This record gives sequence, structure tokens and C-alpha cells, in this order.
Amino acid sequence: MTESTRTLCVNGVPTPTEVRPLWWQQKGLNYTASGYGRRIPTQYVVRVENRWRRVYCCIYSNAGTCYIDGPKGADGKREWLVVTG
Repeated sequence: MTESTRTLCVNGVPTPTEVRPLWWQQKGLNYTASGYGRRIPTQYVVRVENRWRRVYCCIYSNAGTCYIDGPKGADGKREWLVVTG
């Protein structure tokens, strides 16, 4: 765990951020063979509502959106909370 020098914002609000690479990231590997996917874990975690949450990236082609899973809605699905920085 390393506190990040980068400030990430969740829905526009600056949030405490740490760098916590996963084992395959430390070895220089990709999550998928192509590098693309809907839920690619990043090395960043952010503190939201007193919990550390992993930042994921939905990436296809040359564009990606970084997000964390938000609270479950009435239908049982989770909203994406957009992460910028």
C-alpha cells in the first residue's frame, strides 16, 4: 500500500487514494490478452463511505471510463460512480 501522489475524484469530489497493485500487475501482465474489457482492475483504490474500493476501467478501442461500484439500487444492480483524475 502506497499513498498516491495523484488525487482522484469520485463524482467530482476529491477522495483519498492509494496505489495497491495486484499480483499480476506487479509482474507486468495484463488482465486480458487484448487489454480490453468491461471491468479491468486498476492499481488504484479510493476511500468512499469508510471503505476502500478498487477502481475499475471499462475500455474498448482508444477510450476508457474509470469507475467504482456504487451502492445497490432497488433492482439489485449497482451504479457506476465515475472516477476522474
